[in-house]
Amino acid sequence: MKNLKRLVAMTVVLLGMLVGAGQVAAQSDVMGGIQSAIKSGSSRDLARYFNTKVNVIIDGDNGNYSQSQAEMVVRNFFSKNPPADFSFDHQGGSEDGQRYAIGKYAHKGGRYNVVVKVKKYGDAYKIDTIEFK
Repeated sequence: MKNLKRLVAMTVVLLGMLVGAGQVAAQSDVMGGIQSAIKSGSSRDLARYFNTKVNVIIDGDNGNYSQSQAEMVVRNFFSKNPPADFSFDHQGGSEDGQRYAIGKYAHKGGRYNVVVKVKKYGDAYKIDTIEFK
């Protein structure tokens, strides 16, 4: 009986670790996909990660857009400032499931700091806010 309790406890711990590892992998995949889309200047690829409403902030201009509107705003930004390079420098999160990443976006005319905030909706992480400043 004692061994059975120990086996059950170990099974629960292992399952918890596997679920946690799966969530971390999903977050990494999302952030990797977002980074790749920004680096290539693809508003279409980036829009795949947008929530139904997205807060887009560019040089202090703030707007809350639908997915398709946000894609057009970001497409316009990329066309005016084609990426030379982009990478995330820091990633983190909060206990409520919100994740964020901070990176540097280089273009011919200079650099932007980029902040991306994602939150889990159902089984997927979606961008709530993206800021170029």
